[in-house]
Amino acid sequence: MQRRQEKAEIVQALREKVGRAQIGILADFTGLKVGAMTQLRRQLKEAEGELRVTKNTLLKRAAGADSLLSPIAGGLTGPNALALGYADPVALARVLVKFAQERPLLKIKGGVMGGQTLSPQEVEALSKLPAREVLLAQVLGALNAVPTALVTVLAGVIRNLLNVLLALKDQKGGGEEAPAEEAPAAEAPSAEAPASEAPAAEAGPEPEPEQA
Repeated sequence: MQRRQEKAEIVQALREKVGRAQIGILADFTGLKVGAMTQLRRQLKEAEGELRVTKNTLLKRAAGADSLLSPIAGGLTGPNALALGYADPVALARVLVKFAQERPLLKIKGGVMGGQTLSPQEVEALSKLPAREVLLAQVLGALNAVPTALVTVLAGVIRNLLNVLLALKDQKGGGEEAPAEEAPAAEAPSAEAPASEAPAAEAGPEPEPEQA
């Protein structure tokens, strides 16, 4: 009963770690001494990963239907060391590939990342990619180049639009100035109208001497 409880705790802890991992890489560590395994664990920790040496039966139990290990759960055979990476998959792959080159007793069997299985050759190819920081810098550089070009184009469009608006304003302003200058001439007849009508109004009393 106690042994069963211990296995359940191991499986639960492994599920939690697998759930946080970005990549998992399997390796055969047969023949490696304890000192070499300790060195590998330290290097993986520096790459924000860790090494788990667990029986395949427990690994299969920890691999749920939607877990990182589900694509490779059915093919777990022989002795396996599982390297889990929690940050940069490239950094983890680089550590393992370099370690296997220096100590051929460690044989990379494959891996899994993003729901896809990785062959040993694909793990090696992954290790040769630029570091995460370099990739991010390249992506940000590409993204920054697009807004810069877009801003340049938009600035030209806005500048042309302002030029058109200013030209329309000048034309409109020139059309309104002419009536303003002619306004006094247009109002002159109305101002003189009372003076021209005054004699007609005073002519009314002149017939009275004829009636007399």
